[in-house]
Amino acid sequence: MLKRVFVSPDPGRTRLRFAARAVLGIGLAVAVCGLAGTSLVGAVTGGLAALLALFTVTDATVRGQAVTTALLPVTGLPVLAAAAALHDLPVARDLAFLAVVGAGVYARRWGPRGHSLGVFAFMTFFVAQFLHATTDRLPEMFAAVLLSVATAAAVRFGLWCYERRQAPPAVPAPAWGYLPGRPGKGAARPARITTRQAVQATAGAGFALVVGQLVSDERWYWAVGATWWVFVNTTSRGETLVRGFRRVLGTVVGIGLGFLVAVPVAGSAVPTAVLAAACVFGIFYTAAVSYTWMMLCVTLLAELLYGLLGVLTPGLLALRLVETGVGALGAVLAVLLVLPVTTHAVNDAWIQRALRCVHACTAEAAARLAGTEGADPAPRVAELEQLLGRVRLSLAPLVHPLNPMRGRKHRARRVLVLLDECAREIRGLVAVAADPEASHDARLAAACWRVENAVEALTAGGTVPVRNDGPGATEPALVHLHGVERALTELAAPLRAPSGSPLVGA
Repeated sequence: MLKRVFVSPDPGRTRLRFAARAVLGIGLAVAVCGLAGTSLVGAVTGGLAALLALFTVTDATVRGQAVTTALLPVTGLPVLAAAAALHDLPVARDLAFLAVVGAGVYARRWGPRGHSLGVFAFMTFFVAQFLHATTDRLPEMFAAVLLSVATAAAVRFGLWCYERRQAPPAVPAPAWGYLPGRPGKGAARPARITTRQAVQATAGAGFALVVGQLVSDERWYWAVGATWWVFVNTTSRGETLVRGFRRVLGTVVGIGLGFLVAVPVAGSAVPTAVLAAACVFGIFYTAAVSYTWMMLCVTLLAELLYGLLGVLTPGLLALRLVETGVGALGAVLAVLLVLPVTTHAVNDAWIQRALRCVHACTAEAAARLAGTEGADPAPRVAELEQLLGRVRLSLAPLVHPLNPMRGRKHRARRVLVLLDECAREIRGLVAVAADPEASHDARLAAACWRVENAVEALTAGGTVPVRNDGPGATEPALVHLHGVERALTELAAPLRAPSGSPLVGA
């Protein structure tokens, strides 16, 4: 855990700036709410709205991010009003919450904007339960949401918009086109995938809601929240199992820290503010590399907020752990029993995407070396890094220490090592191509052709022949291309068992 967060590379200090801007934006939002005369409930509402505005909006362009941020209150305020109006009608409130869960997940079919708006809608309903919102508090909470989102937007797009100086991030499209459909029906379509996910999330949230209320009729929404966040960014049953485990682990560690940190300072404004800022920084800094660390920070932040509200007790911390376990169990049961997608299908989809991106990077770099105008492999390399992140997430169930299948665990680890080797050689090739003095070697075309054939063979289930220009090649570009070839050749074995079976079973 420690190595993954503190040794993980941060190119361009993007994660550091992301986290530092979040602390600034959320701190200013809370200050603005305070200057506007809102109560503690209004300040907490505003702080959480700013956090979501800075965390969930992930459109590829700054303009797209600004549009999505502007739409957040349009989505969130009606949900907040409905949650407050149904506060004293438990059955209607529960049904409305499940409807928000299903709609929020289904909205992912519209890409990053749909995902952001779905998360904001869900969290708005969740915050209403957290703060026991009633209709008489709506004007204050509405004002807090509007002021905080506006403040967060001013920080993100005005005061500190570091994205304007960067190329748009290469966000890989979903692997839906590579997921198998029904026989004779072709690949699964986005609408079908999001519908399945929405049904799963609603079923899991329904289980969590019922069991959570049996555990506690006051804090039941914790279980629903745990189910929701386990489903975010997972597509297979294996990914959901691992994410559920990591959520529980992060909660356990966070509760342990809560006894040492949150309980002693409960109610003290200054220490709580300092610790809350540290938690916000941790949430944003660790989110991209460790779900366990992020959940640790989320848990500690929640404990600090409960301390400010005057309800933090050791019993409440124990209850949070139980409700989190209920929510994780609901998510796991939903993906196992409701329209399940196998881990193998998702693994295969993301590995194929990564391999095809390796070929695209190679072709673009070769074109750059050949002097083709406009050829730029840098965006492709950024996309490859994103895809490798998705491959690691997809293979996480297989390489997990608790996985008893040693053979498949070894093969999955070997696949990750070889894909990382491909990426390392590709980065070296791109660095050579960026040198204006680099010359084009006639053997590059043949080497690129072999890489293309190797990718086609791997994605089609064949073998990759070992062919090389010989060990004497000294041209840097050829050295890196030969490294890619070797890694692709060795990938054929771990991707398929000796019997011809896939990396993981159905």
